[in-house]
Amino acid sequence: MRRALWNAWALKAFALALIFGLASGPVRAAQDTDQALLNKLRDAVESADSFDDNYDATVWLTLMGQRMVRYNDDPDERLAILVAVHREARRVDIPPEMVLSVMHVESRFQRFAISRVGAQGLMQIMPFWKNEIGHGDANLFDVDTNIRFGCTILKHYLDRERGNWERALARYNGSLGKTWYPDKVMSAWDRIWFPG
Repeated sequence: MRRALWNAWALKAFALALIFGLASGPVRAAQDTDQALLNKLRDAVESADSFDDNYDATVWLTLMGQRMVRYNDDPDERLAILVAVHREARRVDIPPEMVLSVMHVESRFQRFAISRVGAQGLMQIMPFWKNEIGHGDANLFDVDTNIRFGCTILKHYLDRERGNWERALARYNGSLGKTWYPDKVMSAWDRIWFPG
């Protein structure tokens, strides 16, 4: 029993080291990791109700967090983004990894990104959406708000296109009838964000 608990703890320590980029070369010993970061991830795992269990949360957050390190070097922000992506994607029943693929193409995970046409935040939401839904004061640079809007819009277009991701993604980007944007998102999905 003690060995099983030790193995579970060691797996979590390894996962935490990966997600926060605390490992250099071979993974550092768990005592070398930043305790504050370990506590934050532990809290995130235990409070993330969109996962089936703590193991599922630890594995997904670790895997996706490690992939995101090259685009966003702030461990707190990465964790906040990942938890929000998983929660909102599950809320609307779309793959969270597809949401990460959209973010990859749209903003490279920069929450204060603004496009040349004025789209804002991680998922590049156009400000007119705030007034359309009666929330003109919504902050599109807020991680939770941006991801909630983006996932809801993406799901709407996916339903409208009867599950056709190519057309849904083109609608999301405002380029219906063209394939360059869906191709970029699907390439990011295949190369980086596909689970596993």
